[in-house]
Amino acid sequence: MGGSLEVHDPHSVRMTICLVSSCGGHLSELLALRPAYERYRHFYVLNERVPLPAGVTARVFTITHGERDWRVLKNLWEAWRILRAERPDVILSTGASPAVAFALIGRCRGIPAIFVEISAQVISPSLTGRFMAVLADHVLYQWRSLARWFPRGTYGGLVR
Repeated sequence: MGGSLEVHDPHSVRMTICLVSSCGGHLSELLALRPAYERYRHFYVLNERVPLPAGVTARVFTITHGERDWRVLKNLWEAWRILRAERPDVILSTGASPAVAFALIGRCRGIPAIFVEISAQVISPSLTGRFMAVLADHVLYQWRSLARWFPRGTYGGLVR
């Protein structure tokens, strides 16, 4: 799946990627995609302070952990501030909740979003996936059974 995000000559484009994720499994899958983004400038946005694996040296922004409550509004404000300050070229997310806030604000700022539905979603998409099917510029899914849910998306196989 990593190849779907690669630019043919990484030295010909100076690109900055905003990597957005909840902690836990979402972050694990985002980190599994490192070969696709590690050669570009990038930074992480996480909804909790967690230790990252050795070798991860990118800047990390920690935002409020919003869970379908008023804190999601704070996530929108945090997304606006971070995206305005950092000016990434693309947003890449594996979910959950922070993906929606960043994709929405990214859309307002003209920043495309790529969403990768996590491998745990085999039969139907997550709630985040349903939102991102509308908000994201591109959706990648890991199980062929999700094709009907993401008609504009791309099957990429399992993230490893």
